Amino acid sequence: MYICICNAIRETDLRAAALTSGGDAEATYATLGKRPNCGQCLGDAAQIIEQERALSSCENVAV
Repeated sequence: MYICICNAIRETDLRAAALTSGGDAEATYATLGKRPNCGQCLGDAAQIIEQERALSSCENVAV
């Protein structure tokens, strides 16, 4: 599913970038070489990034 139509950022790409970027949605977009245009996606993107990081930290604790 596309999260950012303006930049054609897919959810899978955003989730992968969330693990390599320590910043907010805009910083994560920058990791992908993009920047927000209209900004309508930033709220959803922030939730996905937070979720992915939480899942990753839970997996690291369980290991």
